[in-house]
Amino acid sequence: MSYYSVLDVTPTSQEWIPDYLPTANALVTKHGGKYVARTASHEQLEGESNAAALRIIITWPSKEAAMAFMNDPEYAPHLQARTAGSISNHYLIEAKDDLA
Repeated sequence: MSYYSVLDVTPTSQEWIPDYLPTANALVTKHGGKYVARTASHEQLEGESNAAALRIIITWPSKEAAMAFMNDPEYAPHLQARTAGSISNHYLIEAKDDLA
């Protein structure tokens, strides 16, 4: 079953970004993920305002692949830097329709 990571990220500092991007890119690929969108071009259509500088969507072949990425020891210092240098929310969503 496929899964999606959906993130909203607003950097509060820029120092972590140059080291983060190449490592995250390589590790997403290593764990079978693929970026669907990484953009500052987005607008909220409904709900209470949740402004974010960036929206990121990654597709994963499985929940295990997504969790392997998140738990990869090589990613740990970069995840720590991102969470320290941004306001971030990360949702892992199973690609299924519970309402069908």
